[in-house]
Amino acid sequence: MPRGKVQMRRIENPVQRQVTFCKRRAGLLKKARELSVLCDADIGIIIFSNHGKLYELATNGDMQSLIERYKSIGAEAQLEGGEVNQPQLEISMLKQEIDLLQKGIRYMHGEGAGHMTLGELQALERHLEIWMCHIRSTKMQIMFQEIQLLKNKEGILKAANKILQEKITEKNGLFDIGTVTEGIPYPLTIQDNIFQI
Repeated sequence: MPRGKVQMRRIENPVQRQVTFCKRRAGLLKKARELSVLCDADIGIIIFSNHGKLYELATNGDMQSLIERYKSIGAEAQLEGGEVNQPQLEISMLKQEIDLLQKGIRYMHGEGAGHMTLGELQALERHLEIWMCHIRSTKMQIMFQEIQLLKNKEGILKAANKILQEKITEKNGLFDIGTVTEGIPYPLTIQDNIFQI
């Protein structure tokens, strides 16, 4: 018997509806796989049943990489059409960067599902290089400030040492400090904890 034309409306019987859903879902996924193999196409299908169960198919790679690819192409298409203004583009780029960084963190902690793509790894590497440059420059600034503080303390200690030598010379005018302190690089040092570095 030839098959009659099916009316496109909701099936009222829940059993028949579930059977039709399962058969047509299987047929749709089969056709998608065939199309992917025959035409070398990247296909992603997401299906939610009326009970909320998720069915998905990603023919090449994983669904997350296909979704990210779709988002990036969608953003580029909107740019070409002139539909996106600058703040929206910046927000979109920052969201993509945050998603990439969160995925990288999950991947480093062993929580990520699947593997990161080559493009994602290269982007993460660029971010790490930028961060390392910022970290190094901040580290150099802090070290320079500490060196300046140490030089200031050294100047204060030398001035205090000179004042103390002058006071000792004044009190002991008859006593020649130069003859006693020959061979010692710093004849008088301050032993007080306040002046120690």
